[in-house]
Amino acid sequence: MKIAIVGTSGAVGQEFLRVLEERNFPITDLTLFGSSRSAGREYVLKGQKYTVKELKDDDSFKGIDFAFVSAGGGVSKEFASTITKYGAIMIDNSSTFRMDADVPLVVPEVNPSDALIRPRNIIANPNCTTIQMVVALNVIEKISHIRKVHVSTYQASSGAGATAMAELKKQYEQIINGEQPTVEKFFYQLAYNLIPQVDVFTDNGYTKEEMKMYNETRKIMHSDIEVSATCVRVPVIRAHSEATWIETEHPVSVEQAREAFAAAEGIVLQDEPSKRDYPMPLFVADKDPVYVGRIRKDLTNPCGLTFWTVSDQIKKGAALNAVQIAEWLVVNNL
Repeated sequence: MKIAIVGTSGAVGQEFLRVLEERNFPITDLTLFGSSRSAGREYVLKGQKYTVKELKDDDSFKGIDFAFVSAGGGVSKEFASTITKYGAIMIDNSSTFRMDADVPLVVPEVNPSDALIRPRNIIANPNCTTIQMVVALNVIEKISHIRKVHVSTYQASSGAGATAMAELKKQYEQIINGEQPTVEKFFYQLAYNLIPQVDVFTDNGYTKEEMKMYNETRKIMHSDIEVSATCVRVPVIRAHSEATWIETEHPVSVEQAREAFAAAEGIVLQDEPSKRDYPMPLFVADKDPVYVGRIRKDLTNPCGLTFWTVSDQIKKGAALNAVQIAEWLVVNNL
Protein backbone atom coordinates (compact mmCIF):
# COMPACT_ATOMS: atom_id res chain seq x y z
CA MET A 1 0.00 0.00 0.00
CA LYS A 2 1.10 3.56 -0.75
CA ILE A 3 0.30 5.61 2.32
CA ALA A 4 0.23 9.33 3.10
CA ILE A 5 -0.03 11.01 6.48
CA VAL A 6 -1.24 14.60 6.57
CA GLY A 7 -0.45 16.43 9.79
CA THR A 8 2.53 14.25 10.67
CA SER A 9 4.00 16.50 13.35
CA GLY A 10 0.89 16.59 15.54
CA ALA A 11 0.07 14.17 18.35
CA VAL A 12 -2.20 12.03 16.17
CA GLY A 13 0.19 12.20 13.22
CA GLN A 14 2.95 10.85 15.41
CA GLU A 15 0.62 8.16 16.66
CA PHE A 16 -0.15 7.14 13.07
CA LEU A 17 3.55 6.38 12.59
CA ARG A 18 3.68 4.28 15.77
CA VAL A 19 0.47 2.39 15.01
CA LEU A 20 1.45 1.62 11.41
CA GLU A 21 4.75 0.18 12.66
CA GLU A 22 3.24 -1.74 15.58
CA ARG A 23 0.65 -3.39 13.36
CA ASN A 24 3.07 -4.00 10.51
CA PHE A 25 0.71 -2.35 8.05
CA PRO A 26 1.69 -3.36 4.47
CA ILE A 27 3.42 -0.16 3.34
CA THR A 28 5.35 -0.07 0.09
CA ASP A 29 5.68 3.71 0.04
CA LEU A 30 5.11 6.43 2.64
CA THR A 31 4.71 10.17 2.08
CA LEU A 32 4.48 12.63 4.95
CA PHE A 33 2.78 15.99 4.66
CA GLY A 34 2.58 18.99 6.93
CA SER A 35 2.45 22.75 7.06
CA SER A 36 5.25 24.97 5.77
CA ARG A 37 6.40 25.11 9.40
CA SER A 38 6.73 21.32 9.57
CA ALA A 39 8.19 20.79 6.09
CA GLY A 40 11.70 19.41 6.18
CA ARG A 41 11.34 17.56 9.50
CA GLU A 42 12.42 13.93 9.45
CA TYR A 43 10.63 10.96 11.01
CA VAL A 44 11.51 7.28 11.12
CA LEU A 45 9.32 4.28 10.31
CA LYS A 46 10.76 0.75 10.38
CA GLY A 47 14.26 2.16 10.43
CA GLN A 48 13.79 4.33 7.36
CA LYS A 49 13.82 8.13 7.41
CA TYR A 50 11.09 10.14 5.76
CA THR A 51 11.01 13.91 5.24
CA VAL A 52 7.84 15.95 5.65
CA LYS A 53 6.67 17.69 2.49
CA GLU A 54 4.61 20.85 2.52
CA LEU A 55 0.96 20.15 1.75
CA LYS A 56 0.01 21.89 -1.51
CA ASP A 57 -2.76 21.80 -4.09
CA ASP A 58 -0.83 19.68 -6.59
CA ASP A 59 -0.51 16.10 -7.83
CA SER A 60 1.37 14.74 -4.80
CA PHE A 61 -1.42 12.26 -3.96
CA LYS A 62 -1.33 10.56 -7.34
CA GLY A 63 -0.88 6.82 -6.73
CA ILE A 64 -1.64 7.05 -2.99
CA ASP A 65 -3.96 4.31 -1.68
CA PHE A 66 -4.79 5.69 1.77
CA ALA A 67 -4.31 9.17 3.21
CA PHE A 68 -4.59 9.45 6.99
CA VAL A 69 -5.47 13.08 7.66
CA SER A 70 -5.22 14.80 11.05
CA ALA A 71 -4.34 18.43 10.43
CA GLY A 72 -7.52 20.19 11.56
CA GLY A 73 -10.90 20.74 9.97
CA GLY A 74 -9.85 23.70 7.87
CA VAL A 75 -7.06 21.72 6.20
CA SER A 76 -9.34 18.73 5.63
CA LYS A 77 -11.95 20.87 3.94
CA GLU A 78 -9.48 22.82 1.82
CA PHE A 79 -7.48 19.84 0.57
CA ALA A 80 -10.09 17.04 0.38
CA SER A 81 -10.40 17.26 -3.41
CA THR A 82 -6.60 17.42 -3.80
CA ILE A 83 -6.19 14.29 -1.69
CA THR A 84 -8.95 12.22 -3.31
CA LYS A 85 -8.94 13.31 -6.96
CA TYR A 86 -6.66 10.45 -8.12
CA GLY A 87 -8.44 7.76 -6.09
CA ALA A 88 -6.80 7.93 -2.68
CA ILE A 89 -9.12 7.01 0.18
CA MET A 90 -9.03 9.87 2.66
CA ILE A 91 -9.58 8.76 6.26
CA ASP A 92 -10.18 12.02 8.05
CA ASN A 93 -9.77 12.60 11.77
CA SER A 94 -11.47 16.01 11.91
CA SER A 95 -15.16 16.69 12.51
CA THR A 96 -15.57 18.35 9.08
CA PHE A 97 -17.30 15.52 7.22
CA ARG A 98 -18.65 13.33 10.02
CA MET A 99 -22.31 14.21 9.64
CA ASP A 100 -22.31 14.55 5.83
CA ALA A 101 -24.79 12.08 4.38
CA ASP A 102 -22.36 11.00 1.65
CA VAL A 103 -19.44 10.34 4.03
CA PRO A 104 -19.42 7.15 6.10
CA LEU A 105 -18.59 7.46 9.80
CA VAL A 106 -16.88 4.24 10.79
CA VAL A 107 -15.82 2.26 13.85
CA PRO A 108 -14.60 -1.15 12.57
CA GLU A 109 -15.96 -3.13 15.54
CA VAL A 110 -19.41 -1.65 14.90
CA ASN A 111 -20.10 -0.73 11.25
CA PRO A 112 -17.12 -1.63 9.00
CA SER A 113 -19.24 -2.23 5.91
CA ASP A 114 -20.30 1.43 5.92
CA ALA A 115 -16.79 2.13 4.58
CA LEU A 116 -17.82 0.52 1.29
CA ILE A 117 -20.16 3.36 0.33
CA ARG A 118 -17.92 6.41 -0.01
CA PRO A 119 -18.94 8.45 -3.09
CA ARG A 120 -16.44 11.21 -2.25
CA ASN A 121 -13.70 8.70 -1.31
CA ILE A 122 -13.74 10.16 2.19
CA ILE A 123 -14.26 8.13 5.36
CA ALA A 124 -14.68 10.03 8.61
CA ASN A 125 -13.10 8.95 11.87
CA PRO A 126 -15.58 9.63 14.70
CA ASN A 127 -14.97 11.73 17.77
CA CYS A 128 -12.73 10.04 20.35
CA THR A 129 -15.38 9.92 23.07
CA THR A 130 -17.93 8.48 20.64
CA ILE A 131 -15.58 5.75 19.44
CA GLN A 132 -14.96 4.16 22.82
CA MET A 133 -18.60 4.48 23.81
CA VAL A 134 -20.06 2.82 20.69
CA VAL A 135 -17.56 -0.05 20.86
CA ALA A 136 -19.09 -0.86 24.26
CA LEU A 137 -22.69 0.01 23.37
CA ASN A 138 -22.64 -2.22 20.31
CA VAL A 139 -22.00 -5.24 22.53
CA ILE A 140 -25.17 -4.62 24.54
CA GLU A 141 -27.17 -3.61 21.46
CA LYS A 142 -26.72 -7.18 20.18
CA ILE A 143 -28.50 -8.44 23.33
CA SER A 144 -31.25 -5.83 23.52
CA HIS A 145 -31.88 -2.56 21.72
CA ILE A 146 -30.58 0.44 23.65
CA ARG A 147 -33.14 3.22 24.00
CA LYS A 148 -31.25 5.79 26.05
CA VAL A 149 -27.74 6.60 27.19
CA HIS A 150 -26.57 8.98 29.87
CA VAL A 151 -22.81 9.42 29.86
CA SER A 152 -20.29 11.53 31.72
CA THR A 153 -16.83 11.74 30.19
CA TYR A 154 -13.53 12.38 31.93
CA GLN A 155 -11.34 13.55 29.07
CA ALA A 156 -7.57 13.69 29.20
CA SER A 157 -5.48 16.61 28.00
CA SER A 158 -4.47 14.50 24.99
CA GLY A 159 -7.85 15.32 23.46
CA ALA A 160 -6.62 18.88 22.89
CA GLY A 161 -3.34 17.82 21.25
CA ALA A 162 0.36 17.62 22.00
CA THR A 163 0.65 21.23 23.15
CA ALA A 164 -2.19 20.67 25.62
CA MET A 165 -0.43 17.68 27.16
CA ALA A 166 2.73 19.77 27.44
CA GLU A 167 0.78 22.62 29.03
CA LEU A 168 -0.67 20.34 31.73
CA LYS A 169 2.81 19.09 32.64
CA LYS A 170 4.12 22.66 32.65
CA GLN A 171 1.29 23.85 34.90
CA TYR A 172 2.20 21.30 37.56
CA GLU A 173 5.85 22.31 37.40
CA GLN A 174 4.97 26.01 37.61
CA ILE A 175 2.64 25.54 40.57
CA ILE A 176 5.20 23.46 42.46
CA ASN A 177 7.77 26.19 41.84
CA GLY A 178 5.39 28.87 43.12
CA GLU A 179 4.85 30.37 39.68
CA GLN A 180 1.62 31.45 37.97
CA PRO A 181 0.53 28.59 35.69
CA THR A 182 0.35 29.13 31.94
CA VAL A 183 -3.22 28.89 30.60
CA GLU A 184 -3.45 28.85 26.81
CA LYS A 185 -4.96 25.59 25.55
CA PHE A 186 -7.79 25.29 28.08
CA PHE A 187 -10.46 27.67 29.36
CA TYR A 188 -8.95 27.50 32.85
CA GLN A 189 -6.00 26.00 34.68
CA LEU A 190 -6.36 22.22 34.31
CA ALA A 191 -3.77 21.12 36.89
CA TYR A 192 -5.51 20.30 40.19
CA ASN A 193 -8.82 21.10 38.51
CA LEU A 194 -11.74 19.77 36.44
CA ILE A 195 -13.32 21.80 33.64
CA PRO A 196 -16.96 20.88 32.85
CA GLN A 197 -16.66 22.17 29.30
CA VAL A 198 -15.09 20.53 26.27
CA ASP A 199 -15.55 22.64 23.10
CA VAL A 200 -17.97 25.57 22.90
CA PHE A 201 -21.59 25.70 24.04
CA THR A 202 -24.50 25.42 21.62
CA ASP A 203 -27.93 27.04 21.93
CA ASN A 204 -29.40 24.08 23.86
CA GLY A 205 -26.84 24.35 26.66
CA TYR A 206 -24.81 21.34 25.51
CA THR A 207 -21.31 21.71 24.12
CA LYS A 208 -20.38 20.72 20.59
CA GLU A 209 -18.47 17.76 22.06
CA GLU A 210 -21.60 16.55 23.83
CA MET A 211 -23.72 16.95 20.70
CA LYS A 212 -21.14 14.99 18.71
CA MET A 213 -21.76 12.04 21.02
CA TYR A 214 -25.51 12.32 20.39
CA ASN A 215 -25.39 12.70 16.61
CA GLU A 216 -22.43 10.48 15.78
CA THR A 217 -23.69 7.56 17.88
CA ARG A 218 -26.98 7.52 15.99
CA LYS A 219 -25.22 7.60 12.62
CA ILE A 220 -22.68 4.88 13.45
CA MET A 221 -25.18 2.52 15.05
CA HIS A 222 -27.99 3.26 12.54
CA SER A 223 -30.20 3.67 15.56
CA ASP A 224 -32.80 5.92 17.19
CA ILE A 225 -30.75 5.77 20.39
CA GLU A 226 -30.91 8.91 22.55
CA VAL A 227 -27.67 10.14 24.15
CA SER A 228 -27.32 12.78 26.84
CA ALA A 229 -23.68 13.60 27.61
CA THR A 230 -21.71 15.76 30.01
CA CYS A 231 -18.10 16.14 28.91
CA VAL A 232 -15.44 17.10 31.45
CA ARG A 233 -11.75 17.83 30.95
CA VAL A 234 -9.63 16.23 33.68
CA PRO A 235 -5.91 16.59 34.59
CA VAL A 236 -4.83 13.33 32.97
CA ILE A 237 -2.24 13.10 30.20
CA ARG A 238 -3.65 10.28 28.06
CA ALA A 239 -6.76 8.06 27.92
CA HIS A 240 -10.37 9.17 28.28
CA SER A 241 -12.76 7.63 30.83
CA GLU A 242 -16.54 7.42 30.61
CA ALA A 243 -19.28 6.55 33.11
CA THR A 244 -22.22 5.23 31.10
CA TRP A 245 -25.83 4.48 32.05
CA ILE A 246 -28.01 2.74 29.48
CA GLU A 247 -31.68 1.81 29.22
CA THR A 248 -32.48 -1.22 27.08
CA GLU A 249 -35.80 -2.47 25.70
CA HIS A 250 -35.50 -5.65 27.74
CA PRO A 251 -33.54 -6.21 30.97
CA VAL A 252 -29.91 -7.26 30.50
CA SER A 253 -28.30 -8.95 33.47
CA VAL A 254 -24.83 -8.13 34.74
CA GLU A 255 -23.80 -11.70 33.94
CA GLN A 256 -25.04 -11.39 30.34
CA ALA A 257 -23.18 -8.11 29.94
CA ARG A 258 -19.93 -9.45 31.40
CA GLU A 259 -20.05 -12.52 29.18
CA ALA A 260 -20.70 -10.41 26.09
CA PHE A 261 -17.98 -7.87 26.89
CA ALA A 262 -15.47 -10.67 27.56
CA ALA A 263 -16.11 -12.15 24.12
CA ALA A 264 -16.27 -8.87 22.18
CA GLU A 265 -13.74 -7.69 19.63
CA GLY A 266 -11.66 -4.70 20.72
CA ILE A 267 -12.70 -4.88 24.37
CA VAL A 268 -10.88 -6.01 27.51
CA LEU A 269 -13.11 -6.86 30.45
CA GLN A 270 -11.54 -5.66 33.71
CA ASP A 271 -14.28 -6.04 36.28
CA GLU A 272 -13.35 -7.52 39.64
CA PRO A 273 -14.40 -4.83 42.12
CA SER A 274 -13.72 -7.06 45.14
CA LYS A 275 -10.05 -6.96 44.13
CA ARG A 276 -10.21 -3.24 43.25
CA ASP A 277 -9.61 -4.28 39.64
CA TYR A 278 -11.14 -1.82 37.16
CA PRO A 279 -9.86 0.28 34.24
CA MET A 280 -7.89 3.46 34.96
CA PRO A 281 -6.27 5.88 32.49
CA LEU A 282 -2.86 5.54 34.16
CA PHE A 283 -2.69 1.91 33.04
CA VAL A 284 -4.68 2.11 29.79
CA ALA A 285 -2.55 4.84 28.18
CA ASP A 286 -0.83 3.54 25.02
CA LYS A 287 -3.04 0.41 24.90
CA ASP A 288 -5.21 -0.55 21.91
CA PRO A 289 -8.51 -1.83 23.35
CA VAL A 290 -11.46 -0.27 25.11
CA TYR A 291 -11.40 -1.43 28.73
CA VAL A 292 -14.72 -2.09 30.50
CA GLY A 293 -15.42 -2.47 34.21
CA ARG A 294 -17.72 -1.52 37.13
CA ILE A 295 -20.63 -3.29 35.41
CA ARG A 296 -23.78 -3.17 37.55
CA LYS A 297 -27.54 -2.83 37.40
CA ASP A 298 -28.99 0.68 37.50
CA LEU A 299 -30.84 0.87 40.82
CA THR A 300 -33.41 3.29 39.36
CA ASN A 301 -34.45 1.29 36.30
CA PRO A 302 -35.13 -2.46 35.81
CA CYS A 303 -33.99 -2.11 32.20
CA GLY A 304 -30.94 -0.09 33.21
CA LEU A 305 -27.28 -1.03 33.22
CA THR A 306 -24.23 1.03 34.04
CA PHE A 307 -20.53 0.55 33.35
CA TRP A 308 -17.18 2.34 33.17
CA THR A 309 -14.91 2.47 30.12
CA VAL A 310 -11.38 3.74 29.55
CA SER A 311 -9.54 3.99 26.24
CA ASP A 312 -6.51 5.82 24.90
CA GLN A 313 -7.83 8.85 23.03
CA ILE A 314 -4.84 9.18 20.70
CA LYS A 315 -4.81 5.47 19.88
CA LYS A 316 -8.27 3.91 19.62
CA GLY A 317 -9.86 7.34 19.76
CA ALA A 318 -7.94 8.54 16.71
CA ALA A 319 -5.00 6.92 14.90
CA LEU A 320 -5.71 3.25 15.62
CA ASN A 321 -9.35 3.47 14.58
CA ALA A 322 -8.34 5.07 11.26
CA VAL A 323 -5.71 2.41 10.58
CA GLN A 324 -8.18 -0.35 11.46
CA ILE A 325 -10.57 1.05 8.85
CA ALA A 326 -7.82 0.79 6.22
CA GLU A 327 -6.89 -2.71 7.43
CA TRP A 328 -10.50 -3.87 7.06
CA LEU A 329 -10.62 -2.57 3.49
CA VAL A 330 -7.26 -4.20 2.64
CA VAL A 331 -8.22 -7.57 4.14
CA ASN A 332 -11.50 -7.53 2.25
CA ASN A 333 -9.77 -6.44 -0.99
CA LEU A 334 -11.87 -3.31 -1.13
